[in-house]
Amino acid sequence: MRNEYAADLGLSEPDLAPDWHTQFGRWFADAVAYPLPEPNAMVVATADAEGRPSARTVLLKGYDPDGFVFYTNYGSRKGAEAAANPWASLVFPWFPMQRQVVVTGRVARVDRAETEAYFASRPRGSQLGAWASSQSRVVPERAALDAAYRAAAERFADVEPIPAPPHWGGLRVRPETVEFWHGRVSRLHDRLRFRRTEGGDWITERLAP
Repeated sequence: MRNEYAADLGLSEPDLAPDWHTQFGRWFADAVAYPLPEPNAMVVATADAEGRPSARTVLLKGYDPDGFVFYTNYGSRKGAEAAANPWASLVFPWFPMQRQVVVTGRVARVDRAETEAYFASRPRGSQLGAWASSQSRVVPERAALDAAYRAAAERFADVEPIPAPPHWGGLRVRPETVEFWHGRVSRLHDRLRFRRTEGGDWITERLAP
């Protein structure tokens, strides 16, 4: 299967924002307005200490010049891999718009205050789910998850607000590269990348498709 891309769309250097986070903000706003379903959905790829990769889709919960933030159980596979091998790649697959954004960078935990502030904004059911689920662990059946949720609901029945679990929190991917990809005809796609140099400055460069 192969779809052709529109001839009059693309991304050129004069149209590029002066920094990656401004450019991402432009494209993210476009994705929200398009509208795309869950435009903040992104593929997060991590690898263990031996280099074995894994990937999954999670929701972006914030971004700024320091990076991209999402939340997880630190004992999950991605949490454990980020601790053992603190590098990750993110992909925002905005294919209906003929666009994607690819990020590579180092992973670090956000500070506890930031985690607690976000956790407090979550629906109560999601808060209870964070306590109930030992994410990525083998469970015997669905009933075990439901029982753990009921136990969490009973534990915190009279507690308001529910505290954030100590094993749960935010991860920030601090970019070293951010590539903006736009589909073009004849597979001569536009690939413009922001790359941080060893000195800490950012440069932009065009990559061959």
